[in-house]
Amino acid sequence: MKPLITVALFGLIALLGYMVFVFAMQRSVLFPRPPVPPVSAADGRDGVEVTWLGPDRGIEAWYLAPPSHSQPAPALIFAHGNGELIDYWLDEFEVPRAWGLAVLLVEYPGYGRSRGRPTEQSITQAMSAAYDNLVARPEVDPKRIVAYGRSVGGGPACALTREREVAALVLESAFTSVGDLARRFGLFGPLVLDPFDNLAAVAEFEGPVLVIHGEHDSMIPPAHGRALAGSAPLGELVLVNCGHNDCPRPWQTVRSFLARHGLLSDLGRDGNSTGQDDN
Repeated sequence: MKPLITVALFGLIALLGYMVFVFAMQRSVLFPRPPVPPVSAADGRDGVEVTWLGPDRGIEAWYLAPPSHSQPAPALIFAHGNGELIDYWLDEFEVPRAWGLAVLLVEYPGYGRSRGRPTEQSITQAMSAAYDNLVARPEVDPKRIVAYGRSVGGGPACALTREREVAALVLESAFTSVGDLARRFGLFGPLVLDPFDNLAAVAEFEGPVLVIHGEHDSMIPPAHGRALAGSAPLGELVLVNCGHNDCPRPWQTVRSFLARHGLLSDLGRDGNSTGQDDN
């Protein structure tokens, strides 16, 4: 009997040790901050305004103004993946800017040149400050601000819908919650420090939600995308023939979604109707 008790005791100690280890390491796994580039991608770029957000001006964001200021323009707030920086996305978001949108790329606390530490609370505060920055700009239409989150960025984008009046939500390769992902590693409930409950957020959100997900995503399985789209009152799901980090930019899908919901300006940079397709 004693050998069995000893084995059980060692098993319990090992389990508790594993849970403590996972608990202690979870933020380094959820927020694996990449190295800061020696030169900012915004340096010397025309049409890019570097702005600093938050009460201590510690959060970096890059503002891409709409091509025309003749009327208030819609805007995108973008939250990137956990192993990325805003430096990686500047060129990509010239595409929606050409449609007539303003774009704000928000860096997470502790990432890149931003101060602080990345947590659900600090990142949500950064996204709220980004929204407030956009609303204060006369060239931006405050009723047409769209939150766009990729991968872990789906958490900040969904969190923003609970803090501010967002017109629509775009989720690319997003999870239902950190808790759902963490259960695969034996972490659950109150042990999850940054739960990012996206499923609950989209269920409460009354605006349109576009969910784009790779059919072969092994990092965040497509079941997460299906659940998100199914829980949103105005949700729609687009499955793409890709995995997690190899998906092509879904600009045509995003543009069609925004146009259907009246969230595009009348004219793009080239003067053509925004009803036309872009790559």
